[in-house]
Amino acid sequence: MPSYRLIATAVAALTLTHGAAIAADTPNPVKDGEIDRQRAALAMSTFGAGFGPQSPRDIDAAEGQNLRFFSAAPPASQMNLCNIHFHENAEHRGGEFTTYAGNGDGKGYGSGYQYDGTLTAAELAPLDSPIGTEGGHGDLQPGDTIEVHYVHTTAQVTPGPTLGACLSDAIKNPQLRVEAQVYVLVNDPGAADFEELTRLTVRNNLYQAQNIPSNTGTPVRYAGSTTGPGYNTKGSPFQVTWSVRPKVIRVNIHSVGTWLEHNHFDETHAHGVRNLVTNPDLLSPISN
Repeated sequence: MPSYRLIATAVAALTLTHGAAIAADTPNPVKDGEIDRQRAALAMSTFGAGFGPQSPRDIDAAEGQNLRFFSAAPPASQMNLCNIHFHENAEHRGGEFTTYAGNGDGKGYGSGYQYDGTLTAAELAPLDSPIGTEGGHGDLQPGDTIEVHYVHTTAQVTPGPTLGACLSDAIKNPQLRVEAQVYVLVNDPGAADFEELTRLTVRNNLYQAQNIPSNTGTPVRYAGSTTGPGYNTKGSPFQVTWSVRPKVIRVNIHSVGTWLEHNHFDETHAHGVRNLVTNPDLLSPISN
């Protein structure tokens, strides 16, 4: 078996160039070496262990060498919507969100990718009161980018908090699908309404998010995993079919605040991001 030293060396060669990126809002972002260490730890902990392809990834890069195949989940219209949550900054990179936010705190906050476009002074007008502070990692501000995950399952469930809402005692291995959409928050009552974008309905006895955008480009579909900073140094064991839309929508930040105050999923704040997975041994090839 090859030594872990060789694996770590290979991972170092795959590391993104952090130094050229835009600094995050984190007061004391971790050094590039910490992100490199986390990438090396992920490579070592997954080497030879049989993990399937991981997420998030650069959706503009089709290359991948992980051939741990699993069948694609059915279309979202044939599955139950089980959870909706969002991450501060996009976890995926590509499309209209390629601006690196910085290394952040090394635990998922202050990193990820931001909207590449330009906003007006009116859209960036400061808020009178903070939004999304309950998580203890700072509030959301106009101009912030979020990546929303509409999580679907083949299990017979009711929408609720966390991934646990997508699993059931009756089916231990349901197929999972995430429809991902990136939004940029603006101080504009005329922008998209987040409560409408997350509104639920029941169709054909299946819970559905009825207003997932269909005008944000052809989704990039690929085989991956669950995300979140808890998997920065270890592999996710969950198999997930992803559809990530490449274009960004402006959303009224006040509607996000209203949603955080009352929703079906006990969401009160933005989640942190997992480091972008760049190791080709942990990425599936993208065919579309």
